[in-house]
Amino acid sequence: MTELPDLTAVELVAQYRAKTLSPVEVTEAVLARIEAREPELHALYAYDPSGARDDAKASEARWAAGEPLGPIDGVPLTLKENIATRGTPVPLGTAATALVPAAEDAPAAARVRESGGVLLAKTTMPDYGMLTSGRSSFHPTARNPWQLAATPGGSSAGAGAAAAAGYGPLHVGTDIGGSIRLPAGWCGLTGLKPSFGRVPVVPPFLGRVAGPMTRTVADTALLMSVLSRPDPRDHLCLPPSEFDWSSLELPLTGLRVGLQLEAGLGLPVDPAIRDAVTAAARAFEAAGAVVEPVEPFLTRGMLDGLDVFWRTRAWSDMAALPPERRVKVLPYIADWAAGGADASGVDVYRGFAQIDVMSVAALQATSAFDVVLSPTCPVAAPPAEWASPTNDPARPFEHIAFTVPYNMSGQPAVSLNCGYTDDGRPIGLQLAGRRFDDLGVLRAAAAYERLRPPQRPWPVG
Repeated sequence: MTELPDLTAVELVAQYRAKTLSPVEVTEAVLARIEAREPELHALYAYDPSGARDDAKASEARWAAGEPLGPIDGVPLTLKENIATRGTPVPLGTAATALVPAAEDAPAAARVRESGGVLLAKTTMPDYGMLTSGRSSFHPTARNPWQLAATPGGSSAGAGAAAAAGYGPLHVGTDIGGSIRLPAGWCGLTGLKPSFGRVPVVPPFLGRVAGPMTRTVADTALLMSVLSRPDPRDHLCLPPSEFDWSSLELPLTGLRVGLQLEAGLGLPVDPAIRDAVTAAARAFEAAGAVVEPVEPFLTRGMLDGLDVFWRTRAWSDMAALPPERRVKVLPYIADWAAGGADASGVDVYRGFAQIDVMSVAALQATSAFDVVLSPTCPVAAPPAEWASPTNDPARPFEHIAFTVPYNMSGQPAVSLNCGYTDDGRPIGLQLAGRRFDDLGVLRAAAAYERLRPPQRPWPVG
């Protein structure tokens, strides 16, 4: 029998409606799971069991009256630490931040509260969200439930660990270069980077999105039905969508599928990862899809230009800190940001201009396809103590060549599990779609979910 913390959100809501389960008993079971696993995983910040119990009791009363607030009423969930919740400081993963309570809920937090979600905690992240790791100068290092010696990824590090360990079914992360998809890939999850602007974000920033991290495509779609609701505070958000997020059927016959196995730069793809992604493509082909290769389209100039721009932005933020706080930044991040200290205005502009070049390249390379398959990351999860797969601040982005183009182009992309390494670490498959076709990407992911081999049991302790 599936334990209560491992039930999906879709299953929980169905049982609440049928009155065969209560949000209170589910929340208590999830809190027990957290108490058992959190001492070794370090996934949570601002853990609030008392508040979660209060939320669950209120939800139980609403369900008893037949008046749920929304589609996730009573479902336990977490929010990434950088998604503000009223009254809770937002450290941004770094000990250098002044701990000032947030004045209001960010859009994602407001939407889940309005829908009756049971907020368990925030989830940990690395300094300023600029690592594919759970290393942080503020939080203890997060670890991967599949293999404690490995990182869960980042920057939505705690969210990945929490979802894989069964801290409830719904988790919200953020992504500006792969920070939802990379931990989703390394933790065996479904992680959606929505189209840019699909989910309102405050403050909005080029390439940054918030999105779901769950164990199933159906749960990701359910959470998107909540997160994608409009918020006037985000002046860059898309018009409200009319999607039926629960409509996940997709005929595969004739579907145009691209297969990209080489990024053209960065870390080489591990053979086990190449084999798993190729097998996924063959499964689509056997089901009637037309699969064709996609050649590399990212160049060193694009990635290095983005690196210069991001370094300079980070240095701008760090240089504004008092010296006694600046020294608290994780040394890896401090070293990386210092690379932007002497960049000229022309260097920064040229780096920023590479964002448009990257966007055009991604859109042109993928325009013939309904969905493009690739590795989420070319390598499996590295050690938990490493800041990135290279562990070198001079080469910080060698692992994001498959993910970051879609942040810049605004295309939706989802990671889900497609296999395991010999030692049991999950392997992520990325599916990227046409601009604004978030539902199409989830439909293709749901189709693969049905095609893929049986999954291993979740690492619940």
